[in-house]
Amino acid sequence: MKRINVYLAGDSTVANYESANSPQAGWGQLLPHFFSKEVSIWNKAVNGRSSKSFIDEGRLITIAKQLKRNDYLFIQFGHNDSKPEKERRTDPYTTYQEHLLKYIETARTNDAVPILVTPIQRRKFNLDGSINETHGEYPSAMRQIASDYGVHLIDLTEQSTRLLHNLGTENSKKLFMWIDRNVSPNFPEGAQDDTHLNFDGAKEVAELIAISVAGLPTRLADYVQLPHQKSNCEK
Repeated sequence: MKRINVYLAGDSTVANYESANSPQAGWGQLLPHFFSKEVSIWNKAVNGRSSKSFIDEGRLITIAKQLKRNDYLFIQFGHNDSKPEKERRTDPYTTYQEHLLKYIETARTNDAVPILVTPIQRRKFNLDGSINETHGEYPSAMRQIASDYGVHLIDLTEQSTRLLHNLGTENSKKLFMWIDRNVSPNFPEGAQDDTHLNFDGAKEVAELIAISVAGLPTRLADYVQLPHQKSNCEK
């Protein structure tokens, strides 16, 4: 059976991590757990990258050389596009959207399927318990591009916002890199990180992605394999 290739372009919230960084993990690292063996996940996400810097470093070109007909390209950026450095900075409704279009065009030129993913929400609560929207207009700008160009969209910003609200201020720490001192040998001083996921958080978010894929009108949906669920694909 021909394998289905899924390429991930993104930042540190998507990326793979070595054991020396455990328990930190990106959702792309755990995504293979939710697909049948016919699907290969190629995680090309890199820490600190924006939609702009990922392209400028030649990373999209590298993916383009590998993309084939009926492959998939997932695109999640927004965490670093608001950074002040000119190497990463984009404007939501101009340069950010222009760069997103380059990913979309790269996929479609190679007869692959682009899927936009709005950035995962940071664990930032306001005093009234609501979520502080630290991503500004970037999620809305991505939604607009998806609508205007007929691109599949996974609204991870919205989904992760609901997840954080449901868990609450304290319980949501269990998904992120909140570590007490002397608990993890890799982080002896502990950590209080509201952006980056731990293994459990990455797995939870990867499941959100898989559930969303299962609802998309794509061939990939047939290969989603959720817990206690058999794959729908042919054996």
